[in-house]
Amino acid sequence: MSLSEIERAFAVESFTAAGPDAPTLCSGWRSRHLLAHLVLRDQKPLAIARDVIARKPPGEEPVLGRVAEEASTPEGYLALAERFSAGPSRVNPVAWLGDRANLVEYVVHHEDLRRGAGLGPAPARSAETLDALWRNLQPMARMIMRRSPVGVVLVVPGGPRAVVRRGPDTVAIVGDPVELALYLLGRTKAADVRFEGVAETVARLRMAHEKTD
Repeated sequence: MSLSEIERAFAVESFTAAGPDAPTLCSGWRSRHLLAHLVLRDQKPLAIARDVIARKPPGEEPVLGRVAEEASTPEGYLALAERFSAGPSRVNPVAWLGDRANLVEYVVHHEDLRRGAGLGPAPARSAETLDALWRNLQPMARMIMRRSPVGVVLVVPGGPRAVVRRGPDTVAIVGDPVELALYLLGRTKAADVRFEGVAETVARLRMAHEKTD
C-alpha cells in the first residue's frame, strides 16, 4: 500500500467511529460533509468544481449537500465510508499522482475530523509518512506564503528546515510536519506550532496568515 492509501484506511476507521454528525474543523461541515468532499474529490472532481461555481455557504453546496444528506442515516454513512475506502477513480489525475496529490489532503482532513470530533490527534504516523509529508508540504508552503510580509522558515524540531519565503525579517514556524501542514492550510488554532523571531515580525506574519481563521 502507498502511504496515502494507509492514511486513507486509518481515516475510514476514524470516520466510522465518529458517525455522520460529528463536528469537524471545517466550518459548516459535519463528518458526513467532510466524507462527502473526500469521496467527490476522489471520484467526481467535476462535481466539486460545480459546487465552487454555485458559491453556496459550506454545508449548502448543491452536489456535496446531496451526497451528505444521503449519508445522514447510519446505513448511508457506512456506504459513503466504503466509497471513500475504494480510493480515487482511475481516470482521476489524483490517482496517477499518488502520494504527491493525496497524502497532505488525507492527513489534514483526517485531523480535521479527529480534532473537531474530540477524538484527539491520530495515532503516531510512521517516520516514512512524516518524511513524505514534509517533502510534499514544502512546495505548497512556498505557494501559500508567497505574499507573506516577512520571511518564513519551516522547522521540524531536531530535524530539517526549509526556507519557504525569503525576506530581511524572518520568522521560524516550528512543529512536526502534521502540525505545520495544519497551520499552513488554515487550521491555525488547532495546530501545535511555535514561532521563533522578533515579536513584531511574528505578529506581522500571524496577522497576515491567520486573519481568516
